[in-house]
Amino acid sequence: MAFCVDDIALLKLINWRTWGQFVRALVGRRRSLYLSIQSLPMTALTGSRSHRFSRSDYKTLGLAALGGALEIYDFIIFVFFALTLSQLFFPPEMPEWLRLLQSFGIFVTGYLARPLGGILMAHFADQLGRKRVFSLSILMMALPCLLIGIMPTYAQIGYFAPLLLLLLRVLQGAAVGGEVPSAWVFVAEHAPAGHRGYALGFLQAGLTFGYLLGALTATLLAQIFTPAEILDYAWRFPFLLGGLFGVIGVWLRRWLSETPVFMALQARREADAELPLRTVMREHRHMLLPAMILTCVLTSAVVVLVVITPTVMQKSFGMSPSHTFALSSLGIVFLNIGCVIAGLIVDRLGAWRTVMLYSVLLPVGVALLYGCLISGGSWLGLAYALAGLSCGVVGAVPSVMVSLFPAHIRVSGISFTYNIAYALWASTTPLLLIGLMPWSPWVCVAYSLVMGAVGVACAAYFGGRNTVQTSHALVAER
Repeated sequence: MAFCVDDIALLKLINWRTWGQFVRALVGRRRSLYLSIQSLPMTALTGSRSHRFSRSDYKTLGLAALGGALEIYDFIIFVFFALTLSQLFFPPEMPEWLRLLQSFGIFVTGYLARPLGGILMAHFADQLGRKRVFSLSILMMALPCLLIGIMPTYAQIGYFAPLLLLLLRVLQGAAVGGEVPSAWVFVAEHAPAGHRGYALGFLQAGLTFGYLLGALTATLLAQIFTPAEILDYAWRFPFLLGGLFGVIGVWLRRWLSETPVFMALQARREADAELPLRTVMREHRHMLLPAMILTCVLTSAVVVLVVITPTVMQKSFGMSPSHTFALSSLGIVFLNIGCVIAGLIVDRLGAWRTVMLYSVLLPVGVALLYGCLISGGSWLGLAYALAGLSCGVVGAVPSVMVSLFPAHIRVSGISFTYNIAYALWASTTPLLLIGLMPWSPWVCVAYSLVMGAVGVACAAYFGGRNTVQTSHALVAER
């Protein structure tokens, strides 16, 4: 605040009592302004001072990423043993295709349970704290995984076996629905200013590593045991291991601390104002559409690279399972690296610009991969690695998501949009792509091109509208 000479002369005419009242009023106004700014969404502030990662920050990030990887392992290990479970938990007189269909149906039920579980757990995350729900989610994932490993099969308890298996998958779906949004918010609110993109990218790398961990476990088991031994007893080992992983994850997260943003909200008693989801639907409806669109773009990258392409390589291009696994593992490793690189770019260019960049790179990487597959090129490994790097939108989208909603309803807003969009998109897209693949091997490329264009349009339109609105969050929350 600057004063001219006339202002100083005027102040001399004011007695000290009046001057004291003036100062208190000014301080009160500044405090009110500060508190009002805290309700704005969080984003990286351009030109703000960047703080280095401390040992505590690295511990928080490492434990969050490791716990996320273990939880995703518990969720995804089911799909690698779907065929085995179909033989164990359904009547032997049932046709094989019907048993397999019902087994995959139980797996898909986990995705359909994500929205309900995510919304419910997000409510408690915004009301009771991020850390509590962050630890609860991995416990809800680990216990069902452990119970699947010890539960009786159809031969022992009849139709109660598939019903119990369905119930446990619903609990796992609810758990993973609460894990991802809570993890994003927890890490983002802990990360130092100027490094939120890197922290969220590293977290996404940890989550996607869970897919690789599940695939490695299934491959190792197939090499150690015979098919008869796996069907007899060895199928239980990965689920028991998942339960052990979950216990380790819960123990590790004991050492995490609550986020400073939630502690500030709790001190101001803003977390108890009203139902968080009601606030989202009443005051932040305009943020739901970009959040859902970006979730679909993120999901599309994962579906094409991790789910569809390995299946296509075996069915359409006649590759062996071992060769397919080696290439897909390479792709996942470089996807992990790509998430970290995308996070670093977010801290340099901003979240929306990074999403736009990787929306352009996504179809380029997928086209390179499928072009190499169709031509039978010898550089298939390199093409798969580049495709993994081009899917960095998976690491960039979380930075945008945490910036769209203010702190007191952040987990609820993210969870509502992310889980609904993910459940709908992830349950329909693979079936669509697999059904269209016999028509042309370029289907995945065309699909990636469309979703890339959607990502660019979303970033260009909504990014420009929300830049000014979110530019004060760093000052408010740190």
